[in-house]
Amino acid sequence: MTVKTRATIEDLYREPGKAEIVDGEIVRMPAIGIGPGYAGDEIFALLRECAKRTKSGLAVNDNKAFRVDLTNREFFSASAAFVAGPVEFSMKFYDGAPAFAVEVRSEGDYGPAAERAIARKRADYFAAGTFVVWDVGVLSEDVVRVYRASTPDTPTLYRRGDLTEAEPAVSGWRLAVDDMFM
Repeated sequence: MTVKTRATIEDLYREPGKAEIVDGEIVRMPAIGIGPGYAGDEIFALLRECAKRTKSGLAVNDNKAFRVDLTNREFFSASAAFVAGPVEFSMKFYDGAPAFAVEVRSEGDYGPAAERAIARKRADYFAAGTFVVWDVGVLSEDVVRVYRASTPDTPTLYRRGDLTEAEPAVSGWRLAVDDMFM
């Protein structure tokens, strides 16, 4: 019988591209297409404007790693995120979960298996201390599902024409769903 060695933080530092450590293994994440990429970029850009204006934290763009201490997960890599409070400059990964995380679905993130994986990751975010998680599906009628740690199974749904939010993680910040589309 072959025994697998658990992936380490050093392995993740050497991993090219976006990846996480889940269940002791490196999980690579594929590059995303135009629509999901644009949505994630717009969310980050507007979140960054808010962070600079309010000086309440740091907006984080795609392909950054957050180190956490869960039984089954050691790292997250969100499409966009917000870290509350001051952040010390470092060459290392973020220590701890973000207050707010955005997961923008790519082409392969639809269907029953994807729903299970996204629900599991969302539960992991909450277990690690994240307050709000956005599940953004640009192919869905309900474009943004806002999940909160206080009610993790009851999302608030936002569609085109709506103004979405990330309360209580990013107080007062709003984003027009239509801004996520070109």
